[in-house]
Amino acid sequence: MSQAEAPAGFSTGWWREIRLRLVDLPRHALELWRRSLQFRTVVITFALSSLAIFVIGLYISFSIASNLFKTQLDNALGDANEATIAAQRILEGSDAADRASMQQSMAAVVQTVRSVSGSSAIAYFQPAGASVTLAPPTRIAPILQGGVITPELHEHVRADPDGQYWQSVALEGDPGVVVGSSIAVPGVGEYELYIGYNFAAAQETLAFMQLVGTIGAVALLVLLSAITLLVVRWVIEPIRSAATTSRRLAAGDLGVRMPEKGEDELATLAASFNGMADSLQARIRELADLSVMQQRFVSDVSHELRTPLTTIRLAGDVLYGQREDFPGPTSRTVELLHTQTERFETLLSDLLEISRYDAGSVELATEPTNLVHLAGDAIESMHELARSRGSELRLEAPGGHLDAKVDPRRIRRIVRNLLGNAIEHGEGRPIVVAVDSNETAIALSVRDYGLGMTADEAARVFDRFWRADPSRTRTIGGTGLGLAIALEDAVAHGGTLEVWSRRGSGTVFRLTLPRSGVPADEDIVSPLPLEPADIEATGPPPTGVVGAIDTEATVETDAAGRAASAKGTPAGRWEAHDA
Repeated sequence: MSQAEAPAGFSTGWWREIRLRLVDLPRHALELWRRSLQFRTVVITFALSSLAIFVIGLYISFSIASNLFKTQLDNALGDANEATIAAQRILEGSDAADRASMQQSMAAVVQTVRSVSGSSAIAYFQPAGASVTLAPPTRIAPILQGGVITPELHEHVRADPDGQYWQSVALEGDPGVVVGSSIAVPGVGEYELYIGYNFAAAQETLAFMQLVGTIGAVALLVLLSAITLLVVRWVIEPIRSAATTSRRLAAGDLGVRMPEKGEDELATLAASFNGMADSLQARIRELADLSVMQQRFVSDVSHELRTPLTTIRLAGDVLYGQREDFPGPTSRTVELLHTQTERFETLLSDLLEISRYDAGSVELATEPTNLVHLAGDAIESMHELARSRGSELRLEAPGGHLDAKVDPRRIRRIVRNLLGNAIEHGEGRPIVVAVDSNETAIALSVRDYGLGMTADEAARVFDRFWRADPSRTRTIGGTGLGLAIALEDAVAHGGTLEVWSRRGSGTVFRLTLPRSGVPADEDIVSPLPLEPADIEATGPPPTGVVGAIDTEATVETDAAGRAASAKGTPAGRWEAHDA
């Protein structure tokens, strides 16, 4: 680019920047209107004050203009009347007998009218039918020519020789009036006499007063806006302080308080707010202490129960190993003791885990984990239990072969909890586990075709110790804390655990985890639908679904174009191999 072209380019870019800012100005103003109470107050005050000043100024301007015109008109009518009387006296005292002397008399009349009225815009008209030899001809001042004196004014003056009439006219672009009357010329008849008055001076006075009023109104608006801004800032500052203090309180800074100054309403607001904050702080501390005591109690009780439970477990294992030597009722009692001891031990472990989450002391041991392999291992471990209940476990993995950085122990616990819940309520029907991934997330869902739940029941399914049907007996040793712990595990990974259920259509639990490297503020879209596509079907899907245990199938990933072969073994173990 040459030196001559640089300034032009710079000017073009500068003008483009100005245009962009002008285009964005309404949007910025609207955003400021929504977010700033101070801006809204000043704008509303300015708008209402402008309207009031405009209405008042318009009324004052109209009143002044009307009074000025009336005063000027009264003066013009008085001067014209005196000039007409003086002109009539001159004519009555004249002894003119010929046309020349009559013209001299009319010249004297014009001079007198000009002197008395103070106006040089004078015209008189010869009456119709007057003697040409004696009557002076019509005379019109240049300023009154061109139709300034209208036919209507002529008609009024001719119809009433003794009256005085006026009409608003424009004299050389300035406002004015023409006053008409009649004078009797001896020996000739009634002449029409017109005197024009220019109101330019009154117009200039009115314009000057309007200019001064406009400047004063603008200055008053600016001053009023400045005063409003100062007052609003003075009033809103405590409100801003209250908003800032409340945000800090919400963020956990319980010791922050508003400054208290004076004894007015704002000081009362600050004192009330601080009192509320003190009460809230005391209540939160009380609840926190109670929560700590509860957590400590649960943790201590759980730990203290482990010692006798271990003893009971050892004794129970000894008895359970010799159950064949006992009579029938005693053998059954030993089996029940063994089962309930295991359930008691599981319940203690779950209570300890919940207490860790409540105390905020959970730490994740993350490592790259393949959810397909993890789901396959969980299915393998639950295979015999599902078979005993008549349910078939199936795995669908169209695109879930990417590793996720998770705590495998906790994710495996989630999957086992979901599978156990599906087996418990699946009514012996197939259970489908699906794993898929996209750019932002990896998801795993467990679908059963059991009785399902209502919307109210589904809303409480993650509550601790809650059961949809209290009369229904747990057959796989659940503690009532599995789904609650699963939800805590999902949240600890930054993911979600959601449920869909409908009476007669079964239930779907969906676990969605963010992929590694995805920003925390980015929206996570699950690759698996929560509501299944087969809800209109009357029964479970046909057998032979891809990924079922003891079948051989090949699935492809949607991310790297690789294939994983899932080969069933007599034990039901899953293995994935690169193509």
